[in-house]
Amino acid sequence: MNYITGIAMPNKRKNSVDLPIVAALVLLTDLFILIPELAATPIRTVLGLPMVLFLPGYALIAALFPSKDDLDGIERLALGFGLSIAVVPLIGLGLNYTPWGIRLIPILVSLSVFTLFMCAVAVYRRAQLPSEKAFSVSPGEVYESLKAPVSSQPESRLDRILTIILVISVLASVVALAYVVVSPKQGEKFTEFYILGMDGKADNYTTHFTLGDDGQVIVGVVNHEYERAKYTMDIRLNNDSLSIPSNVQSFSLEHNATWERPVVFTPNSVGNNMKLEFLLYKNDNLTVPYRDLHLWVNVTRDMNAA
Repeated sequence: MNYITGIAMPNKRKNSVDLPIVAALVLLTDLFILIPELAATPIRTVLGLPMVLFLPGYALIAALFPSKDDLDGIERLALGFGLSIAVVPLIGLGLNYTPWGIRLIPILVSLSVFTLFMCAVAVYRRAQLPSEKAFSVSPGEVYESLKAPVSSQPESRLDRILTIILVISVLASVVALAYVVVSPKQGEKFTEFYILGMDGKADNYTTHFTLGDDGQVIVGVVNHEYERAKYTMDIRLNNDSLSIPSNVQSFSLEHNATWERPVVFTPNSVGNNMKLEFLLYKNDNLTVPYRDLHLWVNVTRDMNAA
């Protein structure tokens, strides 16, 4: 309380900028993920990292410790990173047991709701405290708040060394984790090759044909080669190539791209238990198939034909 001419004047409460910044970053991240034009920019990654690694934990710390005497600035930052790394997997684990599952939109909504709710709780709890006791951050205090634990004289030299080690450890962990997220290790290179029945399932294949009638299956190719690849497909019945459309016979795919289409073929010979092969070649290497699949089929003559 300020006393001027015997009249009690209440202290003006400082407007803290930390929680509004957290809320603004959450909303901004949502925009850069949900809007396709913005999602294609590198800013999405820049905003996504703190959304996962820092903001949820910091909001939780702010809600749990509203007083400035509870924790200082460097402790709040360190615990913000640590609790985020603990909270985010727990939210993901919870989503795993819901109908939505662990997917981008459910994770984004869950993290946003959790962080904004914790911010609201922190604002409420700070408002219940006297202004001189509630934790607040003004632009001019940020640097001093971070520097004070390192530059001020601690109770012992050991305390100073431990504080510096804590700061270095947190920064190193965050940098290492950010590097892993931004530059993931390249996995095994392979190509998915599959055939489906016309109902889109891996069963109910048509295996009985009449000579001259068309057969049809759904063929799918998924490129996991970490580079653009050219594919050539050949369908053979008893080692004899069948005629297929040119757009099915040869095509190119970027990394992680999927090609899936109905493929029509016409058996050209009669027999039982004949091997219908689907051969996939990569990058013009037509000597040995890169992937191969097959069905056992029967082809009969049309007994009603003249």
